Amino acid sequence: MVDDGSTDATPEVLAGFVGRVEVVRQRNAGVSSARNAGVARTSGDVVAFLDADDEWLPEKLERQVARLEREPGLGLVHCGVEEIDGDGRPLDIRTDGIEGDVAQRLLRFDGTAILGGGSGALIPRAVFDRLGGFDPLLSTSADWDLYYRIATGHRVGFVDDVLVRYRVHGAGMHTNVDVMAQDMLRAFSKAFASQAGTTPDARASYANLHYVLAGSYFVAGRPWKFGEHAARALVRSPALLPRFLAFPSRRIRRRFPSRAR
Repeated sequence: MVDDGSTDATPEVLAGFVGRVEVVRQRNAGVSSARNAGVARTSGDVVAFLDADDEWLPEKLERQVARLEREPGLGLVHCGVEEIDGDGRPLDIRTDGIEGDVAQRLLRFDGTAILGGGSGALIPRAVFDRLGGFDPLLSTSADWDLYYRIATGHRVGFVDDVLVRYRVHGAGMHTNVDVMAQDMLRAFSKAFASQAGTTPDARASYANLHYVLAGSYFVAGRPWKFGEHAARALVRSPALLPRFLAFPSRRIRRRFPSRAR
């Protein structure tokens, strides 16, 4: 358990697990530093991470390790996810993760290729160490960055049963759209600067990224930033225009679902 400079009741809660859980305490240095610090204190052959607001189901590690044992060359195994709200109420079931060669799918940014954020993946320790772990300069895109680097040299496996409950709430890192935009643009810059693997067309990839960022700013009610990223997306891919024109109707359906039927 890594306590990354918490300001809540984490120390008091952990006091009840003395002798059962090793606690690593550090000044707040961010999610990537915390995960790397945790791995540095372990000696197992595989590593997996559980963010504070998510939940693993009891068979998660067993099922993922079994998948890895069937194909030892895999660089990562992820799993199905149940999305829940801040109170634990079900929102959605996701079992549409993909496996195999997923690097180009990640760069196209046209859908979620690896499910569960930081809490869904199991990674061979040797792969994690060889790649240097998470980039400490990244936060919201740290998962994407590491998973892309893994996928450029390894196949990815998937267990299509729901084994993680992934919490979606207003305090999550991904609700800070400015940080997400900064992080993803940095991660994309790294990816396209690398010589690992074959990348798809950069214009199309960046167009999809700016489309997603524009949508995030639209939902956040920030029209100027929405317009900025929409323009960047359309310059690279004018074919995205019909999808942008549909944004207002999507908001209406979300706010007034009975009227949209």
